[in-house]
Amino acid sequence: MSEHHHHDHDHHGAHNHDGIFGSKTELRFSILAGSFLTLGFFLFFLESVNHWIPLLLYIVSFFFGGFFALKEAAASISKGRFDIDFLMLAAAVGAATLGQWSEGALLLFLFSLGHALEHSAMSKAHKSIAALSELNPKTAFVKKGIEVVEVRIEELQIGDLVIVKPDARIPADGVVVKGAGPVNQAPITGESVPVDKQALEDADVNVVNINDLHPENRVFSGTINGGSELQILVLKLTADSTLSRLIKLVSDTRAQKSRTQIFTDEVQIYYVPGVIALVAMLLCAFLFIDEPFKDSFYRAMAVLVAASPCALAISTPSAVLSGIARGARGGVLFKGGGPLEELGGLRAVAFDKTGTLTEGKPKLTSVTAVNGASEQEVLRLAAAVEHHSNHPIAAAIVAAGEKVSDLKDIAVSNVTSVAGHGISADVEGSRILIGNAAMFGDLTEDIRQLAASKERGGHTTIVVRQNDATIGVITVMDTPRPEALETIKKLKKLGIRRMVMLSGDNQQVADSVAQQIGITEAWGSLLPEQKLESIDALLKREERVAMVGDGVNDAPAMAKSSVGIAMGAAGSDVALETADVALMSDNLSNLPFAIGLSRQSHRIIKQNLWISLGMVAILVPLTILNVANIGIAVVGHEGSTLLVVFNALRLLGYRYKG
Repeated sequence: MSEHHHHDHDHHGAHNHDGIFGSKTELRFSILAGSFLTLGFFLFFLESVNHWIPLLLYIVSFFFGGFFALKEAAASISKGRFDIDFLMLAAAVGAATLGQWSEGALLLFLFSLGHALEHSAMSKAHKSIAALSELNPKTAFVKKGIEVVEVRIEELQIGDLVIVKPDARIPADGVVVKGAGPVNQAPITGESVPVDKQALEDADVNVVNINDLHPENRVFSGTINGGSELQILVLKLTADSTLSRLIKLVSDTRAQKSRTQIFTDEVQIYYVPGVIALVAMLLCAFLFIDEPFKDSFYRAMAVLVAASPCALAISTPSAVLSGIARGARGGVLFKGGGPLEELGGLRAVAFDKTGTLTEGKPKLTSVTAVNGASEQEVLRLAAAVEHHSNHPIAAAIVAAGEKVSDLKDIAVSNVTSVAGHGISADVEGSRILIGNAAMFGDLTEDIRQLAASKERGGHTTIVVRQNDATIGVITVMDTPRPEALETIKKLKKLGIRRMVMLSGDNQQVADSVAQQIGITEAWGSLLPEQKLESIDALLKREERVAMVGDGVNDAPAMAKSSVGIAMGAAGSDVALETADVALMSDNLSNLPFAIGLSRQSHRIIKQNLWISLGMVAILVPLTILNVANIGIAVVGHEGSTLLVVFNALRLLGYRYKG
């Protein structure tokens, strides 16, 4: 019974004990052992039957009950370790040498039944993770010239043109170059609503950077096409696709152990030798008290079974495995037991503002016309000029302007940029000048006040002039994400006490956004390195802090926090690597689910520790005092192990009730 024992446990599900009955061999062997045992037991009481017949049946039962235990024990001993399988065999053989064949057979039957059930339960959690790798289709249809060839997805090359039929799974990460329609991204990102895709007509494989693509042009392998045919230019090899990396990360996640796991591992290092010493002492009991060696041996074996830490060893890994599998199915990737347990325990969360709580791109919020101009005219002229600028604010004005009129038809000439963030041009015979309020020294008082009041509300103001007269004021703002308000409410409900928004924008803008989404603390005007200092400051006051961001420009702050949570990780390689928890979809609504799942995992791990340690605490004294015999010890030991595993499997069905 070594501290390594739980590793064996852990991987049983992975290498199924295939035998003559396929993957269920272990369970069937166990049932056979039980059947032969019952038959032998029954025949033993019939006077007319020769006593050799039940003995023979017991020996057959021994074979079926001990087959897998012997296999495991041999594997462990060859590596220089003893484990629970070896102990069970020793106890059974000991019983047989003392003439108690039925007891020995019963022992092995109960042990093999418990193990078989536990393995099939654990393989359920493994299967839930393995199901991810079945999301990929096996083949893809590649267009070569005029013909279409079916190839295995491993053979796809970057630059191949793939045709995806309606309702088929998309075979590669890439960009849509022909066709349009909804794609169900739930398998990867957990988004419940299909995302509409559009073609990026002139996509060139040498020019397009997959990470810069808009969500409506980009597709992921493993997602499901809607009702229309799409043509996709492959931008990543199968081995590098988001799905492949997701599968790899999920299978590697065992590496990051949680605090409880580290605790149980440490306990076992001291616990196991302690149990062996106790058993050795009990074996010598017959020297000190008046009892035959047979009784001392029995008691020692019963204590050995009672004290085995099987349930303890598997209590955390089983819950971590189920929790990670459930998260991955819902579009949340936990990097191991550490983050899975930590996230539920914290009460403070810091958010990066731009792109996390807000859309990350400015939107036009208002147009005010003055001096007799119309709002439509102000927007039309401003958009015509800004069409020639590549500033994000210009993009917001152009996007709004295109809804009003066709900008291509407006004649614009002599476009010059003006020092101090401005631009001017000749439009339809008049000179148009656009810039922020500070650029103009001669604005009238009412326009100045209008601009100032808008800025206090967190808007960026742009003044539009025609010749020398001001004709209007346009405001743009990086607007909050539609789901931000609801998410913050849910987090408050979950008991997150402190939420802080970190922003590089000025304090007025930060306060305005915070107010709209219900966050009380907004820290504005922060440089990237000051975000790191902010996390430090929070950690001094709060024990643990999570940081939510995009995982790219706020990676250092994330690394510093207790748990770094990256959003939109399906679209960003960096975020997948750096974060402790990755929300695959580019929206916040999965955050309460992630925290809720983490809480539930934490609760289940706690319950499992109580079950496993509690059973040992009850059984060991009872077996030492001869109140419980070895049969009861086996039932208690296997029962608690099964209880722990089935308790952990409840996580696979976790639903967030927000």
